[in-house]
Amino acid sequence: QVQLQESGPGLVKPSQTFSLTCTVSGGSIATNPYFWSWARQPPGKGLEWVGAISYGGNTYYSPSLKSRTSISRDTSKNQFTLQLTSVTPEDTAVYYCARGDGSYYSRDYWGQGTQVTVTS
Repeated sequence: QVQLQESGPGLVKPSQTFSLTCTVSGGSIATNPYFWSWARQPPGKGLEWVGAISYGGNTYYSPSLKSRTSISRDTSKNQFTLQLTSVTPEDTAVYYCARGDGSYYSRDYWGQGTQVTVTS
């Protein structure tokens, strides 16, 4: 059974950069054909895909966030990380990591989510 757990700061100040880490257990993030995604849900809004990294390390980003987003991985720790720069209050959301089977737009396992609030 694959399990994903997000971790990171709960509060971030505007204009800063934050990083979230997803720790995966029950399967390697380097195993073909899995993709590892980040998504977020702002308060009162729908779920938004942020980006993904493939089993081979290729990255994919939402066009609307691409200029501020970076996703990386550490296969030795079985973790992947989201970095978001120049944050504003509009980046306040519950952030989720997820696994996709075969593509960056599929999701079959999810973490429980972690709240990130951007406030001064």
